[in-house]
Amino acid sequence: MRPVDVRLMNSPGTPTLCGDLLLVDLDRPDPDSDTYRGGLHRVPLDGGDPVPWTHGDHDAAPRISPDGGLVAFLRASAGRRPQLHVMPADGGESRALTDLPLGAGAPVWSPDSRWIAFTARVPEPGRYGTPAAEGETAPGPEAEAPRHITRLDYRVDDVGFLGDRRSRLFVVDALDSAAEPVELTDGTFSASDPAWSPDSALVVFAAPRDLGVAETLHDDLYAVPVTGGAPRLVVRSAGDAALPVVTADGTIFYYGAEFTGIHSVARNSGLWSAPLRAQGDPATGTRLTDTETVDCEKLSGAPVVTGDRVLVVVRNRGALELRAVPVGADAAVLDSLQLLAGERASVRAFAADGDRTVAVVSTPDSPGEVVLVGGDRLTDFAAPLRETGLHAVRELTGTAPDGYPVHGWVVLPEGEGPHPVVLAVHGGPFMYHGWGFFDEAQVYASAGYAVVLPNPRGSAGYGQAHGQAVVEAFGTVDVTDVLAVLDLALELPECDADDVGVMGGSYGGFMTSWLAAHHGERFRAAWSERAVNAWDSFAGSSDIGWFFADAYCGPDLEAQRAMSPLTHAEKITVPFAVVHSEHDWRCPLEQAQRMFVALRRNGVAAELLLFPGEGHELTRSGRPRHRQQRFDAVLDWWARHLGPIA
Repeated sequence: MRPVDVRLMNSPGTPTLCGDLLLVDLDRPDPDSDTYRGGLHRVPLDGGDPVPWTHGDHDAAPRISPDGGLVAFLRASAGRRPQLHVMPADGGESRALTDLPLGAGAPVWSPDSRWIAFTARVPEPGRYGTPAAEGETAPGPEAEAPRHITRLDYRVDDVGFLGDRRSRLFVVDALDSAAEPVELTDGTFSASDPAWSPDSALVVFAAPRDLGVAETLHDDLYAVPVTGGAPRLVVRSAGDAALPVVTADGTIFYYGAEFTGIHSVARNSGLWSAPLRAQGDPATGTRLTDTETVDCEKLSGAPVVTGDRVLVVVRNRGALELRAVPVGADAAVLDSLQLLAGERASVRAFAADGDRTVAVVSTPDSPGEVVLVGGDRLTDFAAPLRETGLHAVRELTGTAPDGYPVHGWVVLPEGEGPHPVVLAVHGGPFMYHGWGFFDEAQVYASAGYAVVLPNPRGSAGYGQAHGQAVVEAFGTVDVTDVLAVLDLALELPECDADDVGVMGGSYGGFMTSWLAAHHGERFRAAWSERAVNAWDSFAGSSDIGWFFADAYCGPDLEAQRAMSPLTHAEKITVPFAVVHSEHDWRCPLEQAQRMFVALRRNGVAAELLLFPGEGHELTRSGRPRHRQQRFDAVLDWWARHLGPIA
């Protein structure tokens, strides 16, 4: 796989299933137009090739109504924001239901197949291209009024400022062609994750505790009538609550973690249940899965209830596994939950109808395929990408010097080697390398590098204690594990122990800077991307800095400085690439600038590479041309600083 092959990365999104109708959205980067393109595809359940079902520029998030008659989805046309559309399930023309200035969120059908709930950010008049009053001209950004900020949680990466465009809850009557969306919340707080009561009379949603009166990391569940009214607290969480679903008997299932105050980091998210009470005090919820061993992946979608079990995706040793939780479970441990899909793979999304379950499953040689759980793979979207030449992953297991078990992977190029080695550390740190498709590893291996992918202490999917091991301990046991996995790879004859580079982004950028300072003799060069380099300034400049620095490093400033790579910059001597996005608000640009200046002043061969207009998610969802250009720059860097490729 070469940098130019990003255009071949067909990635299926969310499947929706009703009877024999199975739809999925397909997304791919298009560097030529510098946009993402894709539409809805119908996937035959009995074999046969998927066929395009819509033909918009970028259609996504399909949802079939419970009665099977309509399909709601999002359509983004000609660079505009995505808007909610609906069309007959047996085909025909789509009809737009929204025309909102900042677009609409994914649709959620009511059980009676009449209403659609969704969230959308509504800008204050006079901001974000909207006029201040009817008939007035919309001002440009430079002409907007100043922002008056009184809170710490005032912005977020890849979204922007929040106080003047909070996410609101809407409903729209999908059966009335003249209906307009109706706001159910007023924008004084942010609403998310709508779900419906069994009688289609209430919308349940997640919102900050006490409806966001003060900064908080706690989310609770609220309900509001479809006809409007004041939100009512229905579930007080033990820490946070997300992605609720409500069953016919009025039971709410949702994801949540247990924590207090700012201490939300590295917490396993479990499956919870609570009753939806018609009145009275809110419920508190019961955790159905074990805190230590079960970590639900919210990015793979809300729980799905099928009969007497609840389907969830669980993070487990680099895999995203579809597991079944009994409805009446009590703190069930991972090994007791039936594994349905995702062994040595990653379940990115799933859906069920009756006794059928489908899933989007990513593997090392595919960004995602639709599979019938317990049956066949139904698509081959990755066929063009596989023709470019993809590389298998080899699992690495061993023991760190302190006796702790370590785990990771190596992706090897073709040929006997020995090959130059690139150690690539993931972000988070409560994330993971895994069994799913990883475009970076494939590109680097195709260029001739052996790519080492460690999951050190601090990573997700190995138990909550594993994730918590780096709290107030960055640069200790995580370093031990990263180097232990690297040493396992360097024992292979295909890997050249004398020709090693290190790279990573976000926390991986932190680790790259730290390793270059403390173990620089092991590396020829370093590529540190969107990194945390100085916790003291991160606390005030990052969108999450107001809590994240203290939660992970502790509140002591001297301890934070000791855990900051910038403090140790004078120890770095290897060639060093500082790579950043100009609009990164998670790890702000100043983190890169301070490190670059320190290195150059120390005489290090440091280079600064900046990507205009991009945020923290450049490598995953940035502009397609920038993603391709970044790959070109990475390969150029390693070609200059690692040994020649055979």
